[in-house]
Amino acid sequence: MKTYFRLLSFAKPIEKFAIPYVVFTLLYVVFSSLIYPLLIPLLNTLFITGATEAVKQPDTLVDITGWFKFYMYEIVKIAGPWGALKYICAVIVVTMVLGNTFRYLGARTMENLRLHTLLNLRRSVFFNVMDMHLGYFNNQRKGDIISKIASDVQVVQFSVTATLQVIFKEPFQILVFLFFLFKISVTLTLGSLLIVPVSGFIISKIVKKLKAQAQSAQQTYGNMISYLDESLQGVRIIKAFNATDFIKKRFNDENTKYSKILRSMAKRQQSASPVSETLSIIMISCIVLYGGYLILNKHSALKGAEFIAYIAIFSQLMRPVKAISDSFSNIHQGIAAGERVLALIDEKPLIKDRPNAKEIKEFHEGIEFKNVSFSYGERQVLNNISFTIPKGKTVALVGPSGGGKSTLMDLVPHFMEPQSGEILIDGHNINDYTAQSLRSLLGVVNQESILFNDSIFNNIAFGKTGVSKEEVIAAAKIANAHNFIIETDKGYDTNIGDRGTKLSGGQRQRICIARAVLNNPPLMLLDEATSALDTESEKLVQDALNNLMKNRTSLIIAHRLSTIQNADIIVVLEAGEIVEQGTHTELLEKNGLYRRLIDMQTFAG
Repeated sequence: MKTYFRLLSFAKPIEKFAIPYVVFTLLYVVFSSLIYPLLIPLLNTLFITGATEAVKQPDTLVDITGWFKFYMYEIVKIAGPWGALKYICAVIVVTMVLGNTFRYLGARTMENLRLHTLLNLRRSVFFNVMDMHLGYFNNQRKGDIISKIASDVQVVQFSVTATLQVIFKEPFQILVFLFFLFKISVTLTLGSLLIVPVSGFIISKIVKKLKAQAQSAQQTYGNMISYLDESLQGVRIIKAFNATDFIKKRFNDENTKYSKILRSMAKRQQSASPVSETLSIIMISCIVLYGGYLILNKHSALKGAEFIAYIAIFSQLMRPVKAISDSFSNIHQGIAAGERVLALIDEKPLIKDRPNAKEIKEFHEGIEFKNVSFSYGERQVLNNISFTIPKGKTVALVGPSGGGKSTLMDLVPHFMEPQSGEILIDGHNINDYTAQSLRSLLGVVNQESILFNDSIFNNIAFGKTGVSKEEVIAAAKIANAHNFIIETDKGYDTNIGDRGTKLSGGQRQRICIARAVLNNPPLMLLDEATSALDTESEKLVQDALNNLMKNRTSLIIAHRLSTIQNADIIVVLEAGEIVEQGTHTELLEKNGLYRRLIDMQTFAG
């Protein structure tokens, strides 16, 4: 129940919906239930079994049937049986119209509550995921995260709010029906209720394993979405390596497993309803036998019309009982999905701003790495790194693959934290500043061109509001992108497709550079920005990068000589340590690792 109430907290302010819903539900139950005690005077009027007998005014206000009999007697005296029948029918119609009106209002209120809960829950999950540190995503399946945000939240909002609806409405309806049943016959009601616990026990046994099965189903669904996402992203590699059959089999195995679990769950869920209906028929048959025995053997004051009304009311009593039993199977699914969703909400980012963190607007001197070490688990990636990036200078990181260059660059925007040492801006630890203000000083261009399925304009202006077209065009010109943009079908309004697939690699990279230019940051981080390009595209992108780095502090990772030979400082990394440092000319004269890499023309990432 702890999970259920936590999920319910996302409905706050719940009183905004709960109070109107309770009022509408109470009125619906009262008016819809009145039809059944009216059956007694209706039958008496139709079959003239006591309608002409004098009826005394009831002693209590809650004796609805008694009051109706009294007024019926008065109407029969004035208008006769036909007039009384018209009166009964009119009351029944008005009662049902009012009941169904309040039923509709209650349903609309509950739907608003459901959507309100869904909005808050999905927003909380997505916001928390977006606040997570980058390392979290390296250890998670993206498809499983998508499954929790999309599918699991959907299961939660339907099952939890549906159960809330049952909790509010059905118990009150049961109480109203029981009141009428006891009013008609205490003996018959006590006897008939003996079988109810038996019915509840049987239903509970049927739905007992649903929670475990629901958890397994949701986990399998998450795996299936992961496979789908990976397959769509890697379709070129899949076809190139003739792995289509392998991917099909992997997806189909998970799909088959998911179907088997759902089939088993459906078997349990669907058996609950027929079993409960069968038990209802058995109960009603037993009541008919027992009630008939009491009437035929004159052991009770129960009359024929009252007995028929009793059977009608009791048959309706099983409907809310059945709804409650069905809700138990739904709540198991909702709780299982809710636990997965709450686990995602409860994840906390390992990297957070300090309570007293300040905002940084600019830097004046430079950035210093001071005895910085970093490891992934037990694998040491950086070991006691120390160097300085003076303001206005370009520092290049080079070295063999796996040397720790990308990790070193990821430490600057505070994507990760070093295990030891510190990174200083103007002599202050970057942890003293908020991550958002720190990153506002940075412009990032990655080896992989990260673009979105949107227009060229919106990709360049990404993350900014109120940007004019003139500003975007100016940034595109600096990035050598303007000429190819205006040649597209709709110019800056052209949609570039998923991940920018409608553009070439060089065009995508120049869009990314234009985005960085528009941000106008004082510090640039360039990670292999030209390594994946052909010679012609590389020249255009390199020219754009040179424009971008003018009058800025830059930290670049490079493979190619053309990218780094003009750097002010070159830092050579090998196995997580700095082995050489200096200008291009100085390092060539040392005849060390840098010279060997230059000779091989290979700067692996």
